[in-house]
Amino acid sequence: MKKTIALTILLAAMASCSDSDTIQDIETPTAPTNPTNPTDPTNPTNPTNPTNPTTSITYNKDVKSIIDGNCVSCHSSGRSASFRPLTTFAQVKAAIENSGLLNRIQLQSGQQGLMPQGGRMSQANIDLIVKWNTDGLKEN
Repeated sequence: MKKTIALTILLAAMASCSDSDTIQDIETPTAPTNPTNPTDPTNPTNPTNPTNPTTSITYNKDVKSIIDGNCVSCHSSGRSASFRPLTTFAQVKAAIENSGLLNRIQLQSGQQGLMPQGGRMSQANIDLIVKWNTDGLKEN
């Protein structure tokens, strides 16, 4: 019985060991999820990675494709939400500055007012749009 308890304690101690010297080493990931794909949002070397504070996000390079893929099907001429089009840089910028677009895309699934209505877009896309706003809503 004593051998079983001692062995259990020894195994538990070994399992909790780390070759890391600091808490930062433990909490900081060492490699991206997909290092071979530079456009993967989890890749820290991705130029559009919102966690990389040195990379400026622009509408044409980073945001337009997200808006086109998630918003334009309703927010364009002749569509159900044509009263608030999101087909140009100026329209999207105005929606963020004056119409609460950032709040609406950040709502959780099931909350009233969530955009897009078809379901919440990925958190990576939301983070990119938020960073674009933080970076000053640049076009190019």
